[in-house]
Amino acid sequence: MDQHKRIWIKMALFAPRPTLVLFCTVFGVFVLVFAMSSTITNDRDLNELQQLQANWRSVPSRVVGSPDPPLPYRVKQTFPELSLTKPIIVTNEPMSKRLWFIDDDPKTNQSRLCRTKEEPATGEYNVLHNFEEALAYSIAFHPAFNENGYFFIASNGPISSEDKIKHTRVTRYTIDQTSSQQLVPNSQLVIIEWKSNGHDGAAIAFGLDGMLYITSGDGTSDSDTNLKGQGLDHLLAKVLRIDVDHPNAKKPYSVPEDNPFVDIQGARTETWAYGFRNPWRMSIDPKTGHLWVGNNGQDLWEQIYLVERGANYGWSVYEGGHIFYANRRLGPTMVSKPLIDHPHSEARSITGGVVYYGDKYLDLYGAYIYGDYSTGRIWGVKVRDGNIIWHKELADSALAIVGFAVNNNGELLVVDYRGKGKGGFYTLVPNESPDSSQNFPRRLSHTGLFASVKDHQLAPGMIPYSVNAPLWSDGAYKKRYIYLPPVPDKGKIQQPTQISMTDRGGWSFPDKTVLVKSFGFEFKKGNIRARRWIETRLMTRQQGEWRGYSYAWNKEQTDAYLVSKEGRDQSFKLDSAEEHLQTWRYPSRSECMVCHSRAANFVLGLSTLQMNKQHNYGGLQANQLESLHYLGVLHIAWSSEAKSVLGALLKKNVLNHDKLKSHIIEI
Repeated sequence: MDQHKRIWIKMALFAPRPTLVLFCTVFGVFVLVFAMSSTITNDRDLNELQQLQANWRSVPSRVVGSPDPPLPYRVKQTFPELSLTKPIIVTNEPMSKRLWFIDDDPKTNQSRLCRTKEEPATGEYNVLHNFEEALAYSIAFHPAFNENGYFFIASNGPISSEDKIKHTRVTRYTIDQTSSQQLVPNSQLVIIEWKSNGHDGAAIAFGLDGMLYITSGDGTSDSDTNLKGQGLDHLLAKVLRIDVDHPNAKKPYSVPEDNPFVDIQGARTETWAYGFRNPWRMSIDPKTGHLWVGNNGQDLWEQIYLVERGANYGWSVYEGGHIFYANRRLGPTMVSKPLIDHPHSEARSITGGVVYYGDKYLDLYGAYIYGDYSTGRIWGVKVRDGNIIWHKELADSALAIVGFAVNNNGELLVVDYRGKGKGGFYTLVPNESPDSSQNFPRRLSHTGLFASVKDHQLAPGMIPYSVNAPLWSDGAYKKRYIYLPPVPDKGKIQQPTQISMTDRGGWSFPDKTVLVKSFGFEFKKGNIRARRWIETRLMTRQQGEWRGYSYAWNKEQTDAYLVSKEGRDQSFKLDSAEEHLQTWRYPSRSECMVCHSRAANFVLGLSTLQMNKQHNYGGLQANQLESLHYLGVLHIAWSSEAKSVLGALLKKNVLNHDKLKSHIIEI
């Protein structure tokens, strides 16, 4: 431990019991290392782990780059000085460089509306409004904003502290266009609202016709349990179209006479189109007036719609272009199919985008650019007469994409929804990475990670590990290993790059790390000799991003071959008490990243809670945390946070500053 920071707390004689409990909880790993280091004492124990320690240099990993040619673009942060917490939307103020955005107040975690200075790159912004209990989703400027100061916010939340039933509402605000540039007090005017408790939609945009378009979801959180998708007698699961400039006597808006359902008995006349599950982001093409909607699917599909007047998009009888609940009643009009249907092997949570008319990238001119929250992938599509003439994947990122916009020059902005000041805005830039796809190993025997693939014998220096709570995988048995890339120190001696160990969540790993997990079945239940490997998965971190690849084993058990990026299903006949056919999913590369998400820091089993256990190192039982520390690959990265928590507790127990410092000493 002498190469790491240690924290000694001299409090045994005075600390109350809760403080000692916190010490054991927060500093459990330190105590563990101190207490257990004595277990590796005799020659046999040392040799067991020394053999692994000595051989890490010999792992000739060839898992570098990607098996796929580089995509034409990558993402780059536009305003790194803007430190934001869970930004959810950004838009450009008309006739200005200023950006308006909604993010979370880092102190209260409540939605707030902010506006940058004229130069967003400075990172300076003002908070215009706090929404308290409401979750704000989107912003739209009135077409005459520069004259009347009107802008609109779509949000969801309780009506009041007394009425906790959630409503989605569109509210008009007014900003003072004089030098104060602040909201006009008490200018809020609720334009329209409806009950919604999940799948809220709440995207808003003005069309070229001056009408306000509004999306709504089905108002539930699963499978349209309230059966609203096909109904016309309510405001849910719709795109609405209203006139906010000509209110009628009863409402602060009117319904345009050319709305498609104004003559349908019992229909909500605000309806422009219906049959949506959860439309997440809507935009209007500023040149053609096309209305684009990205729609979150349910079980298998994600949709992009080029919305037509009066169209029925089928939910929840259909999920996109596919039957979902055939026994549910359809609405009064025929079902229209989506323009694009992404299977969940490609996308899991579609985020609608914008049409690009910037000057930087001629190949993207006129393309609708959209993405996926779960996988970080970005696509572009061009249409002519309602038909696709060009559709291409543009970038693959690690972003949590929740929105798209353009700046005052028409250049793209991508909203990354991350917390703790890590969220922000990105754009596309050309990807100049060389094409190394031909060098990526297509066979497990070519990875350099195995000494003998047919014997499933890993190369010396591959670090085995196990977890406290393994995921269920249809009864498959598993083996897990870590490859850590060495780096030369000043003396050109190869040293292991260290894992950053955290107190919660997944650990952080260096570039070129490879995590190996193999899956197998007993093809005759209870017969170990009948075990066969069926898949080996590699998770590797390349150029700061994690990627997953699957290799399918051949029948001869001599090698495994890289599965295509789309993934596939395969059936195996297992002999058991009742012979059955086992269907196995080799995941697509996008499916890998749905579970290995940024919320888990991309690694699942490699966390302190999962790794704090005994492991069998070739006959030696040793704690994994102790063993990784012994190998010199574990860096404890949370001492400052732990000290802060402990210091606050000691201070709460009425310790003055000098006494506090004397009891928390860093050496």
